[in-house]
Amino acid sequence: MVLVTLLWSLAGVVSRQLEAARSFEVTFWRSLTTAVSLLVLLPLWRGRQVFAAMPWRSKSFWLSGVCWSVMFTAFMVALTLTTVGKVLITMAAGPLFTALMARFVNQQRLPRRTWLAVFAAGVGIAYMFGSQWRLGEDEGLLGSLVALLVPIAGAVNWTVVQRARSRDIPLDLVPAVLLGAVISALATGPLAWPFVASGSDIAWLSFLGLFQLAIPCTLSVLCARHLLAPEISLLGLLEVVFGILLVWLLAGEAPRSSTLIGGSLVMGALLVNEWLGWRSRQGVRPAGSTATSGQTISTD
Repeated sequence: MVLVTLLWSLAGVVSRQLEAARSFEVTFWRSLTTAVSLLVLLPLWRGRQVFAAMPWRSKSFWLSGVCWSVMFTAFMVALTLTTVGKVLITMAAGPLFTALMARFVNQQRLPRRTWLAVFAAGVGIAYMFGSQWRLGEDEGLLGSLVALLVPIAGAVNWTVVQRARSRDIPLDLVPAVLLGAVISALATGPLAWPFVASGSDIAWLSFLGLFQLAIPCTLSVLCARHLLAPEISLLGLLEVVFGILLVWLLAGEAPRSSTLIGGSLVMGALLVNEWLGWRSRQGVRPAGSTATSGQTISTD
């Protein structure tokens, strides 16, 4: 799972190596190569019957695919509009958006610690946005707002998956990722015309499609079979740390103080919430039992 987060964090530093590709064209090439990679990886992993087994008639499957496409598109567009640190920290609020969605859509009760975490993370994000507004960083603010679509779409996605599972409807995440990549490529292709990406750009974005999305998404599904959801959530926060460090060391993009202060509130809220939740579950769970998805409303 640590390897997965390291691979996920490559997008920021790679996006800073691009020569000519911008905005929707960046998303198009990454989504296209992700789809092609999964078309190869899925049959090798699960056999040729994997495509026939996809729930094409399921509304949840299609909604999950649309959510993935929004995440793919908004993430890469946001990276072209603002700093990597602001994008990653905004995305880190995903588990808390998911907790709110679970409360108001699935009617799941949230513990007090989660409400406190939601408030603290909201203060952190508001501080980052407010600092950009005061400094007149219109483009940076726009990029942060676009990045905010990623955790919102992620919250909708996990809520859809959880509701489908509660109704005993199997919803496989990896094929939904493939569907999302296809939708994203089809939607951004016309918006990216005329293409101006150089051969080097396409090579970098193809690298992201395979190593930053297709492979780590597949590995994360395997990790989920052996790790508790809170452990996955906590380890997933390493993407923020790795991403900021890589772009700082390799691309010279140092985070501003407002990003570090606001990000500390977001990351601290997430860490404390997940750690307290894990401790409480350890205290009430019988020895030898395993966690279920219902025990992890703040992350699933």
